[in-house]
Amino acid sequence: MPRPLTLLIRRALSALLIAGLALSSLAQPAEANSRIKDIANFEGVRDNILVGYGLVVGLNGTGDDLRKSVFTRESLVGMLERLGVNARDNSLEVDNIAAVMVTAVLPPYSRQGTRIDVNISTIGDASNLQGGTLLVTPMIAADGEVYAVAQGPVAVSGFSAQGAAASVTRGVPTAGRIANGAIVEREVAFQMAQMESVNISLRNPDFTTARRIAQAVNAFIGQPIAQPVDPGTVRMAVPSNYTNNAVGLITDIEQLRVSPDSIAKVVIDEKSGVIVMGENVRINTVAIAQGNLTIRVTETPQVSQPNPFSQGGQTAVVPRTQIEIDDSADRRLSVMSSGVTLQDLVSGLNALGVGPRDMISILQAIKAAGALQADIEVI
Repeated sequence: MPRPLTLLIRRALSALLIAGLALSSLAQPAEANSRIKDIANFEGVRDNILVGYGLVVGLNGTGDDLRKSVFTRESLVGMLERLGVNARDNSLEVDNIAAVMVTAVLPPYSRQGTRIDVNISTIGDASNLQGGTLLVTPMIAADGEVYAVAQGPVAVSGFSAQGAAASVTRGVPTAGRIANGAIVEREVAFQMAQMESVNISLRNPDFTTARRIAQAVNAFIGQPIAQPVDPGTVRMAVPSNYTNNAVGLITDIEQLRVSPDSIAKVVIDEKSGVIVMGENVRINTVAIAQGNLTIRVTETPQVSQPNPFSQGGQTAVVPRTQIEIDDSADRRLSVMSSGVTLQDLVSGLNALGVGPRDMISILQAIKAAGALQADIEVI
């Protein structure tokens, strides 16, 4: 083959390779920067809430008043009876015990013998849990079964101190925590390896995002195994090369990157004046005039006294009132052009020179006029 012809073939192959790389880069979303594991959950991989009722003992006189907290007294009596001590006919006046609620989160696939953290909170009139020890407390789930047992010394970050004329409290001394304070006694039965299909649950349901996830999974596997069932669920069948290996399939799928989509929304917190706008918020061309009527009344009473050595004069208070009115007459009607980007919208609102409180009213008025192409959610 002549040498110039070989050079032409090499150049042609190089051009085709560059074109293929360019097309592949264009096929990928420009903002595909979120992993599936960060925007969705997989079926069966979830936490479980546990709760229990127990007693904390060993307090330094900061426990419940047994005359007021009847449940604490009955719990103490019942505990002593189970230990072989008859205390029902006796008058108990202890102040070093407190009734508490114990809460914990059971991580997914926790095995028997593993330890989890528990939180302790008083439910009586105890003032401090410092130095207390939680007695054996069964932790139950929503099905009423015991899944863990908690016990141990309570660690309290807050403290309180008082004297005859002053007191100081920092943090919350009536709540504490026991690190690794509960032992898992029962496992949540769920077998993932033999699953024939896996459901992917979106944390923010959206039709477009669900379809993009299904497309990313199908492109990775090379066959249509995933399809969106609804805006919040993508059903994925386990392919033949992942039979009895759903864990491996999820491990590979959760690292895929997609570009999540969301509806245009403006979230307003009227209590604090916080405004959060999504990147898809748009407005039509609209004219806005903003002004507040402010009336300020100032009272500066003055004292009128008679001249020295005058006859029959009296000291009197003479009222002096000053009224100021600001109707923002210097403000004019402003035209806000159609917002192409979120930055344009923010710049246009800031150009009006208004604060967050007035901006909330402006956004609501723009929405009422039909010029704001977004949903407004007030929290």
